[in-house]
Order: sequence, then C-alpha cells, then structure tokens
Amino acid sequence: MAKDYIVWIVNIGTELCIGRIVNTNGAWLAQQLTLLGFRVKRIVVVPDEEDVIEILRDGCRRARVIITTGGLGPTEDDRTAEFIAKAFGRSLILNREALELVRRRYERARLTLSDERKKMAMLPEGAKPIPNPIGTAPGIHLDARDCHVFALPGVPREMQAMFEHYVKPLLEEIGPKVCVVEKGYTVEGIPESSLAPILKRIAKVCRECYVKSHPKGDEITNPIIEVRVLASAHDCSEARRKVETVLRELERLLGGVDKNG
Repeated sequence: MAKDYIVWIVNIGTELCIGRIVNTNGAWLAQQLTLLGFRVKRIVVVPDEEDVIEILRDGCRRARVIITTGGLGPTEDDRTAEFIAKAFGRSLILNREALELVRRRYERARLTLSDERKKMAMLPEGAKPIPNPIGTAPGIHLDARDCHVFALPGVPREMQAMFEHYVKPLLEEIGPKVCVVEKGYTVEGIPESSLAPILKRIAKVCRECYVKSHPKGDEITNPIIEVRVLASAHDCSEARRKVETVLRELERLLGGVDKNG
C-alpha cells in the first residue's frame, strides 16, 4: 500500500503508560480510519516526554497521516504542541485564531484568560487550530509537506467530535476512495484450533479480504468464536459481494468440520 494511505496513531500521556487510563482512543481511531480505507500501521502509546519528537519524525517518514491524542491542555506536562514544533523545525507561536477560540470558551463561562489558558493557543508556526465544540483546548493540524499531523485532545468525547467534524472530511478528500464492509459470523461448539485450518482455506477464496477469528469463550469447555471478515472495493456492492462470498464458503466448510479434530 502506498504511503498515502498509511496512518500512525500516537496516544500521548504518562497516565496511559502507568495504567491509570485505558487507551480507548487508539482503538476508536483505528476503527474509524479502517472504515475510511486507511491502513493503521502503528498505535504508539508514549508518556509526555521528548520521545514524542522522534516518533513524529519517524512517523512522517513512513506514513501520510499521523494522529495524536492528549497533551493539549493548560498544565505544565501538556507539551504536544511543543513536541510537534520541535519535530518539524517550527517555532511555537501564539496563534490568533486559536486564542479567539479559547477566549470565547472562557468568556461564556465568565472566566478570565489566564496565562495557563492562553497556553492552549500556542501552536507550531504554520499550523491551523481545530475547533473544539465540547471542551476548551483547540486541536492542531499541521501540513508537514510529506504528511498531515492532527493533534486531538485526550478526552474521548472531545477527540471523537473533532475527528468527525474536522479530520474525517479532510481524510475523505485525500483517502483511497474505497468502500469498506465488515461483517461477523459466530461459530459455537468448535475450538479455535479446529477452526484454524478452515480459515486458512477461506483466506484463499478472497486473498484481499481480512479474515480473523476472535475467541469469546473457553477453547475446551465452551468454544465460541467470532469470525470477522473485512473487504474493500471502489464499489460498495463489490465489497459486500466479497464478504458474502467468504461467509458462504465458511458456512459450507463448517458443515464438514470435526469438532473433536
């Protein structure tokens, strides 16, 4: 796959690395990006430290899009804007558009614009602020020539709203223009180890499809397997046809499986 359709997700926050917060943002973004036809090659969890700088540089060498979450708030350890600026040789400046977004949010709450609040309007030079319809911290969009960098808040509902309103429409413009279809099929009473050779045969039916088994029960006492099939095509009917072909073949092969084999 061309670099144009590869994405890295970088989830920033010491709280993630010490297990204080579960990284639901990475999973949610990966699902959305996959449905848009992009291929997520990395989901990186990293603390609020300067390691982020090299990760961003490496990401832009390997991917067209990088999406970060976390580190955009008013506290001293919120340093994502600084890391992006350093990674791409930009100055960190007070962005007037971002400042106005922050000012309006606090003005509605009848709060003054302190230095800590102004900090959320400090963006890498050349970056655009991403409006935050729920919270106070704007996101960041930097077109770094070889890749697009989007920085979103770590609060899930803020991140999701900003992705839907700003990031997703832009990715639809630069993305692969494909339709992605995914369906599941539940298999009960057959251990995953018995299902494995069937899935190997299934993979030959549609080599460009993604077929994966997900155990939901115990392998020995209560085998329940969810098989997920994902396919993409320029036409949605073609993507659905691929998925249905795989599922029909799966049903056919399951008819002759030995549950004890």
